Amino acid sequence: MTTTTSRLLAIALSSTLLMGAFISAEAGQASFVIDAQSGQVLEASNQDDLNYPASLTKMMTLYLAFEALHEGRLSWDQKLTMSENAESKEPFKLAIGAGRQVTLREAVESIVVLSANDSAVAIAEHLSGSEQTFARTMTDKAHQLGMNDTVFKNPSGLPDPEQVTTARDMATLGVSLMRDFPEEFKLFSMRGFKFRGMKLRGHNNLMYRYDGVDGIKTGYTDASGYNVVTSALKDGRRVVGVVMGEKTASLRDDKMASLLDSTLPSSPTATASTTPGSQPAATMTDAQPTK
Repeated sequence: MTTTTSRLLAIALSSTLLMGAFISAEAGQASFVIDAQSGQVLEASNQDDLNYPASLTKMMTLYLAFEALHEGRLSWDQKLTMSENAESKEPFKLAIGAGRQVTLREAVESIVVLSANDSAVAIAEHLSGSEQTFARTMTDKAHQLGMNDTVFKNPSGLPDPEQVTTARDMATLGVSLMRDFPEEFKLFSMRGFKFRGMKLRGHNNLMYRYDGVDGIKTGYTDASGYNVVTSALKDGRRVVGVVMGEKTASLRDDKMASLLDSTLPSSPTATASTTPGSQPAATMTDAQPTK
């Protein structure tokens, strides 16, 4: 066999393998609901299929930030510098400018409420020096928690064909956050926050429409479809639910509401009514990657 032929075959094989990697995960519909106390699986559909996490990724970024807080490697008043790399992460971000600083509390709140990509990168770079190094730590921690099918490649969830997870693994992460950091987990119930004089409202609409929902994270990219991990408590039962790969935000939310109806039967779906001024004023949409 000639050298040229060998190279062509190698290229063809590499291309085939690369294509396989790209289609190994897709925006396939999946769902999973677990009783957070007992671990009983209450609903499961395609729960072990590989999907792209989108901004559900930030749940692990926050897990590692909370871990660093408890270990004394971070403090709530710690100043984080926005690098040019962090500042470049569109579309959702605090956008304060490269070289400027935020506190860890501001960064965490902006991730919870706005899914701020620049804040996620700032935390990663502060703790590990680079997104790549932090991503390896994220993956290691995922496997320690039992998220055996998850691979992280960045702290924000911005598109990467090798960054994959499953509905089961995302439920595991939600339960782990709740179990390991119960005080910090309460932050996921935030519906808005004030950042340097600006009132900003989040886009986890299930917290407004379903009684008992108190977080935790939405996600969307073109490749992932619309994802959500939801925590809900009703009449003493705490569940964590996951919906992945829906075609619209409303379909995703309707699917989760239906799952909660079936697993929390005494918790009816309701459209929340709010009094004027009871929530921060600015509104974020749920149709832009990644959040």
